This record gives sequence, C-alpha cells and structure tokens, in this order.
Amino acid sequence: MTLLLFAVVVVCGAAFAFLNGFRDASASVALAVRTRALTPTVAVLLAALFNFAGAGLSAAFALEVSRSWITLPTGGNGLHILIACLLSAVLWGVYTWWRGIPASSTHALVGGLAGAGVASVLVGGSPVTGVDNSLLFQVVLPLLLSPVIAFAGSFLLVWPATWAARYTPPNVVNSRSRRIQATAAGAVAFGHGLQDGQRTAAVLVLALLAAGLSDGGSLPAWVPLLTAAMLTAGTLAGGWRISYTVGYKLTRIDPLRGFVAQMYSSLILLLGAIGLHWPISTTHTVTAAVLGAGTNQNFPATNRRLVIRILAFWVLTPAATAAAAFVLELALSPLARL
Repeated sequence: MTLLLFAVVVVCGAAFAFLNGFRDASASVALAVRTRALTPTVAVLLAALFNFAGAGLSAAFALEVSRSWITLPTGGNGLHILIACLLSAVLWGVYTWWRGIPASSTHALVGGLAGAGVASVLVGGSPVTGVDNSLLFQVVLPLLLSPVIAFAGSFLLVWPATWAARYTPPNVVNSRSRRIQATAAGAVAFGHGLQDGQRTAAVLVLALLAAGLSDGGSLPAWVPLLTAAMLTAGTLAGGWRISYTVGYKLTRIDPLRGFVAQMYSSLILLLGAIGLHWPISTTHTVTAAVLGAGTNQNFPATNRRLVIRILAFWVLTPAATAAAAFVLELALSPLARL
C-alpha cells in the first residue's frame, strides 16, 4: 500500500509541476509579447528552454529545501498528507487559471500542507512537525515580502531608466528596451524553473522519505528530470489566460517599463533561489513588478478593480487550499490504516 500511495504522490506531483508551468512560466514572457519584444511562439519556446534549464539545476537546492522545510510522518500517513496537499493545490490552480488570475502555486502548496497537517492530527494521525516556524520564517515571510519589494523596486527604477533615456529618440529607446526585454524574459523563466523546480522536487523528496525509499542524503536523478520535463510541458501548453491578464489587462506599459519590471523580477528570483534559498513566488514577483513599473507614469494606467481582485485571490489562496486539503485528508485518512 505504501508503494501505491507513493506512486499516487508522484503522479500528483507531476500534475502540479505541469500546471505550474502552464500557469506561471508563460506569464514570465507576457510582457515581452505585449511590447512586441518577442512573438508568442518564440516567447513560449524561450520560456520552455530556460524553464527546463532552471528546473534541472534546482536539484542542487531541493535537498536543502526539504531538510529546512518540514518533517512529515513516515508511512501512509505522510504520503496521503502530500496527496491531499497536491490535489488541493492543483484544483485551486485550475480554478485561478480559468478565472485568469495570477496566483501563487507555492502559496497553494503551503496552505495545502497546513490544512492536511491539521486534519491528520484531528483523526489521530501524526502531526507535520516544524510546520509553524519553518513555514513562517522560510516560506510565508518571503512570499509576503517579495511582492512589496518587487513593486517598490520596480516603481523606483523607472526614474533612473527614464532619466538615462531622456535625450534618446523614442524609437531607439523602444528598440533597445525590446532587445533587453527578450533577454530578461529568458532570465525570468530560468528563475521560475529554479524556484518552482525546488518546490516540486522537495515534495518528491519528502515522499521518498515518508515511503522509506531514501535517507535524504542524495537526490535520485529522476526527480529533477521529471520536474523539469513536466514544467516544460506545461509551459509549451501555454496558459495564455493569465498571460493576457498580466500583459494586457493589469496596466498599460511600454517597452522601457517592461524591461525594468522583468530585469528586476529576474534578479529577485535568482537571488532568492541561489543566494538566500528562499521560496519566492514567480507569479507574485512578476505581477507586482509589472504593476510597480506601470504605476509610475504621469497618467492613470492601472486597472484598480483588477488589482483588488488579484490581491483578494492572493489572500484567499492559502486559506482555500488549506480548507480543501483538510477535507481531502479527512477522506484519505482511512488509507493509513490499510
């Protein structure tokens, strides 16, 4: 039964990675398409390539994330906690995609873990240890701070960028900005692969530990390969509903502000993944950076009603997935006794 539950976790993890790429990675190139720095086809292929590279290299950080994140119960108890968590994150991801709302897959995963852990204790199972301090200081705070930092930094960086281009003809500024933005789109996709590849790989490592198939000292080669392949497949499938929201509906943005937002987003993602080992949401970071750069204009350019709706979904995401995972864990808990 343990091996069967482990196989279900792997399938759910693959579905989560696919949906992650489907929803998030295409949003990383939405601005490049909006400002005509890249065509949609080239943008998706570029995102898929760099997303695969980032996810493949994330193996170096996945073990660190799994060690510092949480500790699951062993056996069936830990495995069906992961199943409930992943299923809730996948269901919420499909719903937010259908609504065209850029919401964090990582927040959904965190909420699912918390909800399933509480349900496990209520039915007499083992708790998810380390969930309070670890989720607060290594997950929740970085995820809450990254949109604020992305918005403020992107807003402020528009001023030196426009000052540097003050004597340059607009067509030259736009041409140069588009070239830089094409590079920045690849950097954001690479950062997305590093960040979200870590999370999916870490979940699979936790499943290996719970099933007793690994001691946590090394990472099997199939874990990063599966993660990278599913993220890339999701990217190639192209969830353009969210890309349209970020690129066209959120704010009016020109090529200069577009390259500022994407360059700054890529720096935050890479610093968080490589330097700080913090899980930073690509969706939150890119959306906030786009909003910050677009807001710094001499005329109103932001769809405020849409911003409020997105913020409401950001707050609702961990609560909704926690509730769904709680119910799913209650339903799955009898499997631990089989």
